Parts: sequence; C-alpha cells; structure tokens
Amino acid sequence: MSELGIRIEGLSKRYGEGDAAVDALKDVNMSVAPGEVVGLIGPSGSGKSTLLKCLGAVIEPTSGRMTLGSETIYENGWKIADLRTLRRDSIGFVFQAPYLIPFLDVTDNVALLPMLAGQPNARARARARELLEALDVGHRARAEPSQLSGGEQQRVAIARALANQPPVILADEPTAPLDSERALGVMRILNQMAQQYRTAIIVVTHDEKIIPTFKRIYHIRDGRTFEEAGQGLSL
Repeated sequence: MSELGIRIEGLSKRYGEGDAAVDALKDVNMSVAPGEVVGLIGPSGSGKSTLLKCLGAVIEPTSGRMTLGSETIYENGWKIADLRTLRRDSIGFVFQAPYLIPFLDVTDNVALLPMLAGQPNARARARARELLEALDVGHRARAEPSQLSGGEQQRVAIARALANQPPVILADEPTAPLDSERALGVMRILNQMAQQYRTAIIVVTHDEKIIPTFKRIYHIRDGRTFEEAGQGLSL
C-alpha cells in the first residue's frame, strides 16, 4: 500500500526491568492506508490497550518505528518535540463513551479542537456544521449532549474526531454500548468518513456484530500481531 496513513515496524513495549520486566508488545508490525478501516481484536491482557496508547502517542514504546504519513514520529525515541500538538492535530480519538462536554452545544463540542489549534471561531464552527450534516446530525447542531440519543452522541464524537482532519483515527470499542443496528450504523459511518476524508482508522473491538465488516483484521496475542483477511461485508 502506498501513501500509508500509519505504519509501525518492530514496535515493542517493556514495563519494568530485570526479572520483573514484562513485554507487553513484541516486535509488532501494522500498516493502515488512507481511506481504510481495520480491526484490532484480541483477548484481555493481549496488548491491545498498550498498542493503542503507543499509536496515540500517550505512552512511549521501548523500541521500533512509527511513521505517520511521510513523517517518522518515533524511532527508538520520539522524533516529535510536542506530542500534545501531534495528538491534537494528527490523531483523532473515538471512545466507547462519547465524552462530550455537557455545557457546550453539539456544534461547539465539535469545533473546540480546531479552535484550540488556532482556527478562527467562524471557520471552526463552519467545519463542525459540515461534519454534523455529513453524519446526519446537523439538525441537532444547537442541542446539548444530554438531549441526544446514544447513537447521536456517538456520531457527534466521530465528528469531533474528524474536526482537525487527522490522518489517523483510533476508535476504542466505539460500538460496545450500541445495539446491532446502531453498531452497524457506526461502522458504516466510519467507512464512509475514512473514504471521504482519506483517513486511516483502527477500530479496537470485542464486538462480534461488527467483526465481519472489516476487510483486514489484526489479531493480537501475547503482545504480537497476526494479520488476516476479513469478510468485508457490505454495509
């Protein structure tokens, strides 16, 4: 795959030292192209959370290499001085819970990150409204989070993750609290948004309802990844 959204090579993470050392990740390799949605699955304790935190520049790996677009962001040490700006501008996050700010309306929840990145308020809100319309929640633009259904809140959370047009989105169990219809709806949206905005999306999940939707799946066991082709069911 060319023009990779994100690539990791030989990534390892060790906690502790000496006899107490634990290798949470062992020589992990993964690549996700712009416009692609891949699944990351594995049992509890397999290393999924550690890998997601490394990908999100939340914790530092022990060794290996991570490339975002054409830029190496980690190679046996961070190559980016300001990780907070990297996370804000280049990595979108979608969680199991939407974590919307309760005292901001829907538009400002989505516009906040572009505003923090220095965009003029009017431009940031225009971007927010564009995303909300694309996600079929434009009619809720002035609503408060408490007035939204669970599915609507998750759509707003996806809009927020896309607000700064990041090349990568990390989605951690985004469908866990949803029924089958809404879970498949979220996956349909993620696939549409990935293709429309050329975003590489990694979905960590235990949700058996959505696993057949992935064209590619990375299994992680004992800190190592194994790739397989998925069913890629049409959404």
